[in-house]
Amino acid sequence: MSSAAVGDREGRQGGESPEGDKATTTIAARSSIVDSLRGCGISGIRIDKEELRRKILMPEYLRVAMSEAIRAKDPDAGVEAWRGGDRQEDHAPEAPMVVFVNSRSGGRLGHVLKARLQELMGEEQVFDLSLVKPSGFVQHGLACLERLADLGDNCAKVTREKLKIMVAGGDGTVGWVLGSLSELHAQSRKPVPPTGIIPLGTGNDLSRSFGWGGSVPFGWKSAVKRSLQRAITGSICRLDSWKIEVTMPAGEEKMQLPHSLQYSEESTFSLENFDGELPDKVASIDGVLYNYFSIGMDAQIAYGFHHLRNEKPYLAQGPLSNKLIYSAYTCTQGWFLTPCINNPSLRGLRNILRLFIKRVNCSDWEEIRIPSSVRAIVALNLHNYASGRNPWGHPKPDYLEKKGFVEAHVDDGLLEIFGLKQGWHASFVMVDLISAKHIAQAAAIRLEIRGGQWKEAFMQMDGEPWKQPLSEEHSTFVEIKRVPHHSLMLNGD
Repeated sequence: MSSAAVGDREGRQGGESPEGDKATTTIAARSSIVDSLRGCGISGIRIDKEELRRKILMPEYLRVAMSEAIRAKDPDAGVEAWRGGDRQEDHAPEAPMVVFVNSRSGGRLGHVLKARLQELMGEEQVFDLSLVKPSGFVQHGLACLERLADLGDNCAKVTREKLKIMVAGGDGTVGWVLGSLSELHAQSRKPVPPTGIIPLGTGNDLSRSFGWGGSVPFGWKSAVKRSLQRAITGSICRLDSWKIEVTMPAGEEKMQLPHSLQYSEESTFSLENFDGELPDKVASIDGVLYNYFSIGMDAQIAYGFHHLRNEKPYLAQGPLSNKLIYSAYTCTQGWFLTPCINNPSLRGLRNILRLFIKRVNCSDWEEIRIPSSVRAIVALNLHNYASGRNPWGHPKPDYLEKKGFVEAHVDDGLLEIFGLKQGWHASFVMVDLISAKHIAQAAAIRLEIRGGQWKEAFMQMDGEPWKQPLSEEHSTFVEIKRVPHHSLMLNGD
């Protein structure tokens, strides 16, 4: 989630009139109200618990085999449990499903939601992410189903082919699960299960983008049943996935990284056809992003907020309290007083950053000028950002043509790059009074960062921030390129 700020009128919804802005703001407000009402579970449709259970519950012998494979971290252990088990019930359900729950999300709701889901679909199909990592499920549990299918178990084969995934958590949790499922592409293990969302985070922008709402409603027990039912019938949508690689001088202390990033054994980064230099020894971290990457002001605020919440967990009682604390914390960081504060870390990013992009069907890097006033740069994949805001706006066709832009979609192979200037500019962007500072649309992005007076830069990816150390002598590079395959999402509308 991000904080945002005041800007010039050039970015006003692609040149729309004030009346157009007012209409856009009204539509946004109305959409927010509708989203809230939908979240409250006003649907008029009663879902029978036992009927729902029959549609999603796997046969017991498959559940036991998968559970044993995950526990032993060995698919063959699940096969052995299958050989010695009772396979009388061998009919695959209509929509077999597993759920990953981030029990730490949603204030106190994560734990009780986990219990409710286990009641609806059995303990073996509900995984607490603090105990079972999504990669463990992919490499052991899912592999066990595939082994059983290869041994002639038709029920296991059909279950594997029809399997759907639900994730109860925030954007970072969803990204973590999607990243693990993407391993199936690299291993040629098809099909890749589509993913739906039960929103437990603070921003929940991935959830909003695919019709799952912005929060869990007050009547959450009934809403959970409705979410599972919508996952059964929901259509499948495509989502662009982007690999991010951060290459830095070696020798820095190991950083504390979010779940979605890890140190890579070998860097794939190359400076071929590029003006720059790397030290003799480099270290690299990489991951996959689905929503956005940002550097600067908003990432620094998010980093401080996350640490405050970890130090004082009693403050994190749910999405509403998180947003209130986040807003209050933002006001203490100096971003509303940048012209009056002589602090290098509050200056424009152009002092430490060079931005290069590749356009569609172009192999050459093009340097893009960063406005001197920009203190945060965001590369956005979705329409939703910072709890449902749309900082890119809805530019008119003539504005798009003038700027060389195209209409943004989640599967168009492009990232929208925009800037936030300071606290006031970001605030107006976040309430849809103006759009952010449009910088570029790109099929690939490269950032070159050199510290100087800056000892570190703050970055975040899909709501998970980290502090990136900078070298005074050598540059740190961030490169973002599209993954060849799309992620598959279930539509909750």
